[in-house]
Amino acid sequence: MSDAAKNSYPVSPAKIGNQDGYRLPRAFSKDHPELVGASGYVEVLNENTLLVRLNPTEKEEDDESEVMMSLFLDFLMKSVIEEPQSLVAYSEEMSQEANDLLAGVELDED
Repeated sequence: MSDAAKNSYPVSPAKIGNQDGYRLPRAFSKDHPELVGASGYVEVLNENTLLVRLNPTEKEEDDESEVMMSLFLDFLMKSVIEEPQSLVAYSEEMSQEANDLLAGVELDED
């Protein structure tokens, strides 16, 4: 069996709530537990070919701040993909403004 065949999994259509989706077989979850629950993006290459990019989740991601950061970064990535023209280069002026805002702020290291 080729490596490509070992890493291929059949998908079937699935209705999830009021959303259309795809279902993967249990073998996928067993073979790749790091991808269970991962979010990501689907890129349509042509009418019958999709490229799926998943961001693996870490098992220790129970910390609420890590989850919030992950959601925030996902939101930023989605925004950049949808509106690349909205990107602005980070300037020295922006850096100085951030430094001024944070001047005198003490962090609790707990």
